[in-house]
Amino acid sequence: MVAELDQLLLDPTRLAIVSLLAAAEWAEFGFVRDSVKLSDSALSKQVTTLSKNDYVEVRKGYVGKRPRTWLNLTETGRDTLAEHISALQAIAEKARSDGADHARDRSAL
Repeated sequence: MVAELDQLLLDPTRLAIVSLLAAAEWAEFGFVRDSVKLSDSALSKQVTTLSKNDYVEVRKGYVGKRPRTWLNLTETGRDTLAEHISALQAIAEKARSDGADHARDRSAL
């Protein structure tokens, strides 16, 4: 089976968010916001999109009296990210191979 690019992950911001979450378990909203350099509202909008597509799950709670939000990459999100990265790698490898073939053909002239 050939891996396919995921349309949601073509957006660099969403790709950065799911890539960050792939390396963590239940990352705090503020950490993700600061890491991907977004405002609260911009991250919230992206998380809503990712959550509606079952890529990210959201948990709300408190640390002491302070409200907190944590984000986690779902199994669907992990699988989709892995397939997306595989598709990107395949594209890059094909381009390198085609470029090398072209250079070889041109040097034979």
